[in-house]
Amino acid sequence: MQELCQTIQEFLTAHGIPDWLVVFIISLCPVLECRLGMFTAIVLLHMNPFVGFLISFIGNILPIPFILILINWIFEILKKVPGIRKIVCMLEEHTMKKRDKIDKYGIWGLLIFVAIPLPGTGGWTGALLASLLHLDKKKSFGVITVGVFIAGLIISILSLIFGAVVF
Repeated sequence: MQELCQTIQEFLTAHGIPDWLVVFIISLCPVLECRLGMFTAIVLLHMNPFVGFLISFIGNILPIPFILILINWIFEILKKVPGIRKIVCMLEEHTMKKRDKIDKYGIWGLLIFVAIPLPGTGGWTGALLASLLHLDKKKSFGVITVGVFIAGLIISILSLIFGAVVF
């Protein structure tokens, strides 16, 4: 994880992108999200943890409403494209395998799913799952926002500990 963050951070800063924007861009991306954004901010860039958290949080939350509102429509369009249809169907299937947490715990399952910073979880996947399950968009956005906040806090604490131990 550290090597990936460092590579992305070095690439972006080498092109004159300011530190805060590096953290924002990383946090905006699927898979990376605020988890790697926080790590980059605290451990690699030595940013103020509060500032790094705020930038990562905003970057991670920004695409969520668009995913909740548009992803089903976008997927329907992409399914009509022969080469992309298979990828979209695979992504849907992979995401729907995680629905048992939502089926079992309801909206609390979505919160736990987003809040626990493990690979394959997070705001992007949570929003995709909520959309595919046709959950209430407003409620889902609130729950995902709280989940991203909790995940950000967990990663912030771990990054502070990790940063103090390694560096």
